[in-house]
Amino acid sequence: MSDKTMTAEEAVSRLASGMTLGIGGWGSRRKPMALVRALLRSEVTDLTVVSYGGPDVGMLAAAGRIRKLVAAFATLDSIPLEPHYRAARERGAFELMEIDEAMFMWGLRAAAHRLPFLPVRAGIGSDVMRVNPGLRTVTSPYDDGETFVAMPALRLDAAFVHVNRADRQGNGQYLGPDPYFDDLFCEAADTAYVSCERLVDTAELTKEGPPQSLLVGRHVVTGVIKAPNGAHFTSCAPDYSRDEAFQKSYAGTPWEEFAERFLSGDEQSYRSAVRAWHKEGS
Repeated sequence: MSDKTMTAEEAVSRLASGMTLGIGGWGSRRKPMALVRALLRSEVTDLTVVSYGGPDVGMLAAAGRIRKLVAAFATLDSIPLEPHYRAARERGAFELMEIDEAMFMWGLRAAAHRLPFLPVRAGIGSDVMRVNPGLRTVTSPYDDGETFVAMPALRLDAAFVHVNRADRQGNGQYLGPDPYFDDLFCEAADTAYVSCERLVDTAELTKEGPPQSLLVGRHVVTGVIKAPNGAHFTSCAPDYSRDEAFQKSYAGTPWEEFAERFLSGDEQSYRSAVRAWHKEGS
């Protein structure tokens, strides 16, 4: 079987401006932040980003890399509204397709099954249809005659996700409490890049979790990136919790100042800067 390991920079080099990029995780939980930071170091821009948004969306929006955002929310969890996303949205920096969480999931599922849309009850009777005039409804052809939202497939050119463990062939494992639909992101994408806390032999994948924890299959994965602490500052249970102190600082620091201190170098420079920041506060 082929060895799919690569660096974060190699993964990002396969992207192009104007692509549709799906980013896994949920809010400020198990986000592929090392890949997002590598993306910020590149020249790739004009992206359509599809995400259950967290700091991935905040950083890319603040850096001016997003042309259109498809999201159900953008949150840091302990900080309800992602502040850098909010600032970019308030100045009209990108187009927004804001939809219900269930609609988002069904859009990914439709794409994963290569269907043009899937019917869903979510959104009926809400302002989702008003703020997204391009959405359509369908009527059941059966006796019930029920009306549904026809949620269009959220097809992705590429997907970034982060997992706890992976092997070199692309099998990815989560060990935390929630899969966060990362499997759907990968299945909905033409190419999928999986970063992991630890790279292990295939036989070791079932030592820490049951077979059901093998979330991402190698058949949908293009590249595997070893990225210890690669979700920082978001959580990656059970390996580590969210760095709440650093997240609070991120939320309260002007973007240019944060980017200059923490994002002006490579990933190792980022880690060193974070350690220095924590030392200052100790």
